[in-house]
Amino acid sequence: MKYLITGLGNIGYEYAGTRHNIGFDAVDHLCKSLEGTWRSDHYGDLADLKHKGRTLILLKPNTYMNLSGKAVRYWLQKEKITAENCLVICDDLNLPFGKQRLRGKGSDGGHNGLKSIQELLGSDVYPRLRIGIGNNFSRGRQSDFVLGKWSADEAAELPILLEKIDETIKAFVTIGLERAMNIAAK
Repeated sequence: MKYLITGLGNIGYEYAGTRHNIGFDAVDHLCKSLEGTWRSDHYGDLADLKHKGRTLILLKPNTYMNLSGKAVRYWLQKEKITAENCLVICDDLNLPFGKQRLRGKGSDGGHNGLKSIQELLGSDVYPRLRIGIGNNFSRGRQSDFVLGKWSADEAAELPILLEKIDETIKAFVTIGLERAMNIAAK
């Protein structure tokens, strides 16, 4: 079985360590935990990994968030991976910090990266793992919050959160979406 695991984020130093880049952080952490290495390729950075007999292709699109669908569609087609085996990881300000929500389909919920993927795949039926970043911002400051750096308290909890995300991703590829949803909800 082959899987495309895509972490959404924005390229560039100014976006590193921001809430919006939790998808990049998640796949970076998974790559390191499975002793993988990144390579630059078409539409992003990729890592080819093995986990319990499964092939995982990790992707960090270099298209910026709003055009993530170009990279996802390209690599799904190139690697002949079905949408059901494509897991997209992104931030969600409608979830409390650290909460995970894994679903097999759904709306973009206002997330521009998911919107781009849905437009280019022509479907909202693909697994997505939303990571809560909270919504502790003043009216009109949403963009600053999402593109802002983690608070000191959040940054201290990030390593634990990334371990939990790893567990969810590994469950998704080994025991399937339905059972992995229960792990993500814990």
